[in-house]
Amino acid sequence: MGMKTKIALGAVVGIAVIGAMSANSGDGEGDGKSDSRTSASAGENADGGAKDKGGSEKGDEKGGEKPGGAADAKPAEDKAVEKASQAEQFKAFVQKNGSPNEKDAVSHVTKVQGADEQNDILDAADVYTDFTGGFMGEGSGPAKLIASAFADWKDSENGLVTVYDADGELLGNGQF
Repeated sequence: MGMKTKIALGAVVGIAVIGAMSANSGDGEGDGKSDSRTSASAGENADGGAKDKGGSEKGDEKGGEKPGGAADAKPAEDKAVEKASQAEQFKAFVQKNGSPNEKDAVSHVTKVQGADEQNDILDAADVYTDFTGGFMGEGSGPAKLIASAFADWKDSENGLVTVYDADGELLGNGQF
């Protein structure tokens, strides 16, 4: 192949890669996670429903709550979990769903970072513990249990969770 052919082929491959990456970033269409509009007008909800002067949505003739109002509300305990730190949310999940060994290992977790926002392209989360001694210390075994419990808690197409000791040394990692 000539030099010009190699350059043209490289440009085509580069454009294809950029196109694939932008297609994966998505705009929220179809998954219901985000609204593509930047703001709602004064007479409209963010979800597109227009309100009348009484504050109820049009079509709700009684002017009261939407159907299922109080029954659809989250319990107080779920709201408390949403406001908790990522580490507290993780510990609560494992206390409810984990094995006894996982519960013991996760009791050493002090901090979790990167678990709240995921894009399924390259998700990375860090879990910090109070173990000492690094990879050869006491925390290397429980680190695999922590990584496994994290994978049960969060799900990603391409996620990596890394577990660190109290000094910031690597203990282990796993996919989630």
